[in-house]
Amino acid sequence: MHLTKEEERILNGEAGETLRKALEILTALGDIYGADRLIPIKSAQIAGVSYKTIGDAGLEWISDLEGKVKVPSILNPAGMDLERWDRLDISPDFAEKQKEIVKAYKKLGVSCECTCTPYTLEGFSVSYGDHLAWSESSAVSYANSVLGARTNREGGPSALSAALLGKTANYGFHLDENRVPTVSITVECSLNRSDYGALGYVAGKLVGSRVPLLHLQNTPKTDELKALGAAMAASGAVALYHVEGVTPDACRQDFEPPEEKIIIEKSQLDEVYERHCGAGREPELITVGCPHCSAAELKEAAGLLKGKTVSKEIWVFTSRELANRFPEYMETIEKSGAKVVCDTCMVVSPATNRYSCVMVNSGKAFAYVPGMCGAETVFGSMEACIEEALGGKERKEKKEMEEEKWENKRPEKEKKEGGSH
Repeated sequence: MHLTKEEERILNGEAGETLRKALEILTALGDIYGADRLIPIKSAQIAGVSYKTIGDAGLEWISDLEGKVKVPSILNPAGMDLERWDRLDISPDFAEKQKEIVKAYKKLGVSCECTCTPYTLEGFSVSYGDHLAWSESSAVSYANSVLGARTNREGGPSALSAALLGKTANYGFHLDENRVPTVSITVECSLNRSDYGALGYVAGKLVGSRVPLLHLQNTPKTDELKALGAAMAASGAVALYHVEGVTPDACRQDFEPPEEKIIIEKSQLDEVYERHCGAGREPELITVGCPHCSAAELKEAAGLLKGKTVSKEIWVFTSRELANRFPEYMETIEKSGAKVVCDTCMVVSPATNRYSCVMVNSGKAFAYVPGMCGAETVFGSMEACIEEALGGKERKEKKEMEEEKWENKRPEKEKKEGGSH
């Protein structure tokens, strides 16, 4: 890989050990993937923030670094709400370690707005064709597919290295030839809003890390594209997808039809909705906002919860900036007994590990929670999730009343003999 004279000096350690390590990481990746050079980036989004996932070793590595990032850089979700961490029973020891991690990133000039949806933030704009170094799987998918920017799915160390240098290696999705679709997916049914998460979960398993071109009967909105890409990135490893007539690359280019064609039917989506927790268990926790809720999704959640009281634990995840920007939605949601949680998500927080069955409105969470949190997952729309949070207690009480009523009707002899009903 060709290096400029300035880059050679950095690699020789003339700009300090931190930049030397950063450039060493990027050149190693560039050599592995056949990059010809380093290219400037507009921004970085850095994973490896939750103490749950990086532990003491990650904290030590970040703390040893010196210098300042060269481009606007932001963090992925941490392991807790940085301001109200005690509400989810996060331990003080975990909280202290998590704060140290965020402090170490802040020392490097990284913005500590911890979100998987940086594209929703004011002052963190992304334009078509921008080269980025982003880490989080759903953010990478959204940037490449919906915004038409260019980024590989960086690991935490490589994204931070790119941020410190303001450059990344020129390979993968930075190159035109790697952005063409390699498999075609035709969906043979119309889709409602929650179906995009289910579709992404099914499609990701089928295509793996390839670049799909989707043919849909509906025209999806941005939140639906967000859900679709997030689920494909989680159940598979899709970092770029195209939707015919919708996404920017598909609108600007006349792609050759891929040879491999996949058909997805409604019955395959139905199977996602039909998976339930074992042994007749009901969800103990309901979560929405993976990726973090947009303003429109917060408004929808507030509308569904207005004037009502939840009977089950429900967490609504969003970025702190959006929570501060729309206090009226926050007030309505929290007045119902639901918790608005910022800076983190159900996947990377240890708070979820206490539950054995979690209901989600996200194909991404549906895929990740079992492995990352050890809980079974149930998938449903936002409406279904909030209905579960509102009605779970009432259904349980009704069932118990019906059982008690039936028990009272049984003959005394049968009760004494332990006969079943």
